[in-house]
Parts: sequence; structure tokens; C-alpha cells
Amino acid sequence: MPARASNRRDFTQIAKMVTDAATGDGPGPVNPRAPIPPDQDTRNPHAVAMSKLGASKGGKARAAAMSPAKRKAIAKKAAAKRWQK
Repeated sequence: MPARASNRRDFTQIAKMVTDAATGDGPGPVNPRAPIPPDQDTRNPHAVAMSKLGASKGGKARAAAMSPAKRKAIAKKAAAKRWQK
């Protein structure tokens, strides 16, 4: 038994949602990348700010600290994984 309830939809629920959206009866599609309104955002604002600070410089700082040979090895490994599929 799963530890939490599944939010997967049944085929009939998906079909009804598509039909409602096509006919204009139901709510339109929801963009999952749309920003959350401030009154509904439950995240810690300090943690969000710290995350943005680190995310903006993390990859660039890591690449600058690596030697060209190490960067090349990582890139080759990533390309091999992509083409392995």
C-alpha cells in the first residue's frame, strides 16, 4: 500500500477534462510553471532568497574551479549517457 494517496488521474477523468476544456465548460489548462500568487506561497521567503543566490552562481563557480580536463571528462560522460538511451 502506498504511503500517500496517488494524484494520478483515471482515463475517464482525463477525457472529461479534455472535453470540458475543448467545449469551454470547465476550467482551462493550468500552466505548472506559472508563478504562485504571494498569498498562496507557503515557502520560507528567506530560504527562497538564499536559493536564488546560490543557483545564480553555482554552475559558473563550479566550472571555473575545475580543470579543463575534468570538465571534458564530465561532458564526455554526460554525452555518453544521453546517447545511451
